Amino acid sequence: MAKAQEPEKASFFTRLKQIGMVFSFTAKRDKVFVPLVVTVVFVPLIAVGVAVALGLSWIWAPLGVLLALLGTVIVLNLRSQKAMMKEAEGQPGAAASIIENMRGDWRVSPAIASTTQFDMVHLVIGRPGVILIGEGNVSRVKGLINQERRRLLKVIGNAELRDFMLGNEEGQIPLAKLRTTLIRLPRTITAKDVNSLDKRLTALSARPQMPRGALPKNMKPPKGQFKAMRGR
Repeated sequence: MAKAQEPEKASFFTRLKQIGMVFSFTAKRDKVFVPLVVTVVFVPLIAVGVAVALGLSWIWAPLGVLLALLGTVIVLNLRSQKAMMKEAEGQPGAAASIIENMRGDWRVSPAIASTTQFDMVHLVIGRPGVILIGEGNVSRVKGLINQERRRLLKVIGNAELRDFMLGNEEGQIPLAKLRTTLIRLPRTITAKDVNSLDKRLTALSARPQMPRGALPKNMKPPKGQFKAMRGR
């Protein structure tokens, strides 16, 4: 029985360590975070203390503690997400990383098209259909997206195909709003269709492509080889 409980203890302490790391990360990057935590902790406790002083039963004390813990968790969740988004903004591949950690069935293929200047297009498959997410220089990324759209439209059938450009200009999606934008998209295909699309597009990406450019010298057949083959 002791051996069976060991994984649970390890998991509990690991989770506490992760919460501590998130707390520290958020506190260093968000000046409002600590004052908010102090507020949500002390306000319920003070309210319960006043209620007890006015003659109410001590049975309300646990409620104050639970409210303080709940408030701390909510503030930590909201402020940590904001701090992480701010930290990730401008980092190559940030969009793919955020979508990979979203709840739900989201299949992400990072940087299916890219340039040497760190412009990239990510492929996302989910219940809303097929989505292309571009990040980087607008003019270069538009070319990559158009290229991928032509390639994907040949194999996705009736699935919806959308594309978004990350950024803070008009018509673009800020990184902080990417998660909510995807969640609010209408569900146009079933979970079975998601699996089918994923397999189809994985097979498409796995097809070997001939390298562009001149044929390497060591790959050219020796002189007279073609004549010998024709004489057979």
